[in-house]
Amino acid sequence: MTAFVEDAPAAVLAAAKDMLARNLVEGTAGNISARMESGEVCITPSSVDYAEMTLDDLVVVDATGAVVGGSRSPSSEMPLHLACYAAYDDIGSVIHSHPVHATMFAVAHLPIPSAIDEFSIYVGGEVRVTQYAASGSPELGEQAVKALEGRGAALIANHGMVAVGPTPARVLHITALVERSAHILWGASTLSEIHPLPPEHDKQFAGVYEIMRTYKG
Repeated sequence: MTAFVEDAPAAVLAAAKDMLARNLVEGTAGNISARMESGEVCITPSSVDYAEMTLDDLVVVDATGAVVGGSRSPSSEMPLHLACYAAYDDIGSVIHSHPVHATMFAVAHLPIPSAIDEFSIYVGGEVRVTQYAASGSPELGEQAVKALEGRGAALIANHGMVAVGPTPARVLHITALVERSAHILWGASTLSEIHPLPPEHDKQFAGVYEIMRTYKG
């Protein structure tokens, strides 16, 4: 059964405001979406401040990207979101963000290693970096889908991060966790070398992620 989010517009709006409050984006950057029971996607609009955003500002699009609800234009990163939904029928939400420390890794084209057990449990292991592709392009979506295989998040080269999961609230948690881990690892790298989790333990924790991937609680 294809995953969807109940009361998707309210969930998207709440996550959008929380994302801004957590400093995971700046201004109108980033975007959030959720798959509705109808199969259509509710997504944040282009160029609207999260602090001022209301339910009326949200946009609903079909699988082709055609607008079927709302009066605004959907986010320019809509192709990224639609590519993720098309590839993974077990996800209900997609969040694209620009957190500072995770984006540092994305700009350096460095994956974020799995060095904290909680990280593997909620993300599935090392967060990979996509090959570079222009923002808003179909190629960006294709690269993101590859990097997200078996993971809850991926770094978008020279841009930011994309995360997927069952609900906007859960995906925002993944986003914040990856950013916190990136911050910790960046700091740890100034003290000594980074020591990832032993492979056997990382694999065990990643097995828990397979269960957590669809858990909405």
